[in-house]
Amino acid sequence: MLFYNSPVEPGAKVVRPRKSFVAATFALPGRLAGMLVAAIMLVTSCTDPEVNPDNTLRANAGPDQQVQVGQPVNLDGSTSQDSQSKPFTFQWTITQKPAKSTVTLTGATTAKPTFVPDEVGDYEVELTVTNADGKSTDKVVIAASVSQPITLDKNITVKTVLEDRIVNPNLPDYIVPKDIAVEHELTIQPGVVIAFERDVRMNINDKGSIVAKGTPEKRIRFVGVGNTKGYWVGIMLYSGSNVNVMEYVDVLHAGSRTLMSGQKAGMAMFGNAQVALENSLFTENDGYGLYAPETASLRTFVKNTFTKNKEAGIAVDLANVEKLDAESVFTGENGRNVVEVSGYYLKKKEKDQVSWGGFKDKTPYRLMGSISVQVGWKLNPGVTIEVARDVAIMIEDEAYMTAKGTATDKIKFTSATAAAAYWKGILSYSTSTQNIIENAEISNAGSVTILSGKKANVALYGAGSILTIKNTKISGSGGYGIFEAYGTAINKDAATANTFEGNAQGSVLSENK
Repeated sequence: MLFYNSPVEPGAKVVRPRKSFVAATFALPGRLAGMLVAAIMLVTSCTDPEVNPDNTLRANAGPDQQVQVGQPVNLDGSTSQDSQSKPFTFQWTITQKPAKSTVTLTGATTAKPTFVPDEVGDYEVELTVTNADGKSTDKVVIAASVSQPITLDKNITVKTVLEDRIVNPNLPDYIVPKDIAVEHELTIQPGVVIAFERDVRMNINDKGSIVAKGTPEKRIRFVGVGNTKGYWVGIMLYSGSNVNVMEYVDVLHAGSRTLMSGQKAGMAMFGNAQVALENSLFTENDGYGLYAPETASLRTFVKNTFTKNKEAGIAVDLANVEKLDAESVFTGENGRNVVEVSGYYLKKKEKDQVSWGGFKDKTPYRLMGSISVQVGWKLNPGVTIEVARDVAIMIEDEAYMTAKGTATDKIKFTSATAAAAYWKGILSYSTSTQNIIENAEISNAGSVTILSGKKANVALYGAGSILTIKNTKISGSGGYGIFEAYGTAINKDAATANTFEGNAQGSVLSENK
């Protein structure tokens, strides 16, 4: 037989060579031919191997990245694939991170998870893709670093733009080591953080201006290098430029020294300074949040917040009160949760009537000194006016006060403390038929004489002066509830159309009887 010398195991499958191969074998010398045939029989006599499909998955965790601490990292495993287009699952795991890091992945079982590095160093993340045919892994390294802030130690004398350099909103982009003056246009981009060293201030001078427009996601922040109340001085705004604007801006940690008039504040406005202020926050200042007395102008004022300031959140003059909007917040751990109002004359300007509205957070106005109303003054339902010690409200003869509340939303005039007989009272000379008080409360006046040696919560004086007062509670006077001098006219049912309580000398005294 052809393969008589071949060592074939019993039961082994024999595969015969092709004819051409057999012929070639016989052409070899005898011994060599026998050895070759034996080798062939040994190889071809093995059983067929079991066929296992190859793993068709290939994980791809994306390229390595270099980012800043605090910068969101977007991982991407969407280029992972299965060569047979079979579906597979994703599982991402952080396999290495800096020792103090506490980060975790968001969306760890999706193709594109995210995380935010919280410490400097390398973050190694492993992607595993899996299906019925097997699994595959790949790793990506994210290197997180911190950029150094730039020092601002020279006055700004040319048009300047400050860029957001460091992603982490808790780290400063710029450090101000000494007092700095803005003498040209300064533009601050969203996300910029400016940190001030101890007892340093920023002056925005007459020739300068500030355009600081942040966004809800990237607020602009003026802070102290030390994150403590009263660390730096604050912002002094002298500029009357109509481009001055601060939107989505935070002012914190100021008030280490006085800015003006012996007052400390996050920001103070002087002279003819003006600014548009929207969606901004003044907090943790050792003084006022915003101090804007005298002739300063709030060009616009929308949805601002004042919290955790040592004094009141805001102090404004009479002319700016009407600019304040109902949505702004003036309460929240301030030393005094009020809107402090200064100035003597409430004057007629572009229109014949000035309107004061109430606030959604029920913040009261606090009059710091006596005022002379020389224009139509409308108080809307819900307004509360607190009055400082011995202060009077005077309605001049060609002016009027229309204070019409509702049964459920009254207008209130009261003392800055809970003490009776604390402030002077309302003295009206008005001859206008619009001089009306309804659905109101007037309490705790009559601290000193208001007219003709008399004390009263409300007094009328002057020939032809008139007042209609109804549905009002008048209480806590150091003298009378109402005093009507000779020649004046109060509604005849004033004694019965109102409620009187705790007035030291009586409800109504009229010299016209």
